[in-house]
Amino acid sequence: MAPLNGIRILDFTELLPGPFLSQNLVELGAIVTKVERPPHGDNARLMAPGVFKAVNRGKDCVRIDLKSAEGREQVERMLGDADVLLEAYRPGVMKRLGLDYGTLSARFPRLIYASLSGYGQEGVRALWPGHDLNYQATSGALALSGLPEGRPEHVFGLPVADLCGSMYGLSAVLAALVQRGQTGRGQHLDIALADCLAHWMNPRLGSFEAQGLDALAEQRSDVLDKPAYGVFRCRDGQDITICALENHFWQRLVEVLSLDAVAGIEWMDYEHRAAKAASIRGLIAERVLQRDSAELHDALVAADVPVMRLVMPSDLLRASAMAGRSLQAHDGSDFVRFPVQLEGMGADRAASGTEGA
Repeated sequence: MAPLNGIRILDFTELLPGPFLSQNLVELGAIVTKVERPPHGDNARLMAPGVFKAVNRGKDCVRIDLKSAEGREQVERMLGDADVLLEAYRPGVMKRLGLDYGTLSARFPRLIYASLSGYGQEGVRALWPGHDLNYQATSGALALSGLPEGRPEHVFGLPVADLCGSMYGLSAVLAALVQRGQTGRGQHLDIALADCLAHWMNPRLGSFEAQGLDALAEQRSDVLDKPAYGVFRCRDGQDITICALENHFWQRLVEVLSLDAVAGIEWMDYEHRAAKAASIRGLIAERVLQRDSAELHDALVAADVPVMRLVMPSDLLRASAMAGRSLQAHDGSDFVRFPVQLEGMGADRAASGTEGA
């Protein structure tokens, strides 16, 4: 039996954060009904059909006009069986529709009601529009992004705030289900994407405080300018990642790459290496460029140095299978499955009306 067998989700969300959250719930065994607005449904169907397909697999998709009395009656009938309601409209929209938590909780006290938004249900920014980059900016994460010597830049190839918020939403929904089992009551979850990404900043904030790093330049250097840590180009044009921060890894890397210029005892002190991080990376880049990626990769693996060749997105599933960690989705599609396998996951489930819904 799947972990969330019998749990029913009513999903009003669109685009990425909410649908990615409910897609994870599907993979955990929940039954998700996706409510879309007519005439064309989720805007992702038109703007990003590939994204829509990736995060709406296995859901029952229905189109309901929430502004009509008939539509609201249909939703209320569905709420009778629902355990969780997900919505990601701007604050106030569901209240105007008569579908806010305050209204519904009186009749459905066990309902867990999760609201995803950029900046939360309250506060001066609650009604502001936003996208992933805006949430990165307000969380402090963007200030730490880019090259060590450059200005803050949007360089990460994933919508980190959107996905971060989805996963906090997932954990909050699961915790609320457990809590409801103890109290018998549902609750309203206010999930702000910007807040979620800000929570990820705690390890950085702790490190900066301990080191007395107050200036952004110092903080960026501490985060981005690391010795023997980076992406390096090999002789055959392939890229390889090397991460030899700890002394024992550093010592083995020096041996494999014959880094005689930095082999002295003074280089066994991390702070000494950190002060020369750029020159060390330059020296490593010279050595790596003289080796083919497969040969160097094997040599570093044999020496127990953290190393990995770059995997292209289109090769992800094949590479994972070759490594003995097959990540292909259980429905046979070319997407990555939920990464942690619990008992009952992966059982055959009939695909519901996602396609053409």
